[in-house]
Amino acid sequence: MTTTTPSGRGAPGGFAGAIASEWTKLWSVRAAYLCLLAGLAITGVFTYYYASIARINEHPMEPVGNAAASSAVLSQFAVVILATVTVTSEYATGSVRASLLWVPRRHRVQAAKVLVVAVVSFAVGVVYAVVGTAVAWGAFDGRASFEAGTTLRQALAVGLYLALVAALAVGTAFVTRHPAGALSILVTLLWALPTVLLGVGGPELATVNDSLPHGAGDHFMRAGIGVPYASATAVLIVTAWAAAAHLAGLYVLRRRDA
Repeated sequence: MTTTTPSGRGAPGGFAGAIASEWTKLWSVRAAYLCLLAGLAITGVFTYYYASIARINEHPMEPVGNAAASSAVLSQFAVVILATVTVTSEYATGSVRASLLWVPRRHRVQAAKVLVVAVVSFAVGVVYAVVGTAVAWGAFDGRASFEAGTTLRQALAVGLYLALVAALAVGTAFVTRHPAGALSILVTLLWALPTVLLGVGGPELATVNDSLPHGAGDHFMRAGIGVPYASATAVLIVTAWAAAAHLAGLYVLRRRDA
């Protein structure tokens, strides 16, 4: 099935057309490039700092990939902002009407956005991890271990985590339809609340943090540390949060834009 664009040329229809449209819209604005470059810069600075502190304070040996995994606490907000703006900018400009006109099935619009942003976030997450690991290796100066299999697994884990966070952000943005509202929820969920829980301390609060997206994500991204559950369980927890946000966003999209 094909549709006809205003220029008269054929374009793929259905879900493939929705994906092609979202891909084009994503890279047609400078915000996408700025967000991803900011995430790369944050990763480089954080991993250098992480490894330098470990070297100066003579921390125990750990996998070099832990520096890149730890940097996700900040670099995740590059994809959070990217995913949020992908949705809220259309509501701000009114172009969402055109999107829903061209793709009348609401679930396809949302699924296409989630897929495109998640794939991009996975790819940049792996790049962030590779760059961060390289930066950290020099800064550790012998205070870290390197094993190809572990490092590769951690790089893929960072990519997977950022992809799931991006899906979570898209769903949240469809619920709020406003960047300030979406970012307030996401910053609280992914950074502020975990910081408070771990800062106050206690096994009960630590258990709550382990059920939050970044708490669970940290467990499957990092290596060589004690974890309360298997990596597969941690992935399922983050996936459940992303799925819940996706379903909530789809409910609002169908209810308000029926």
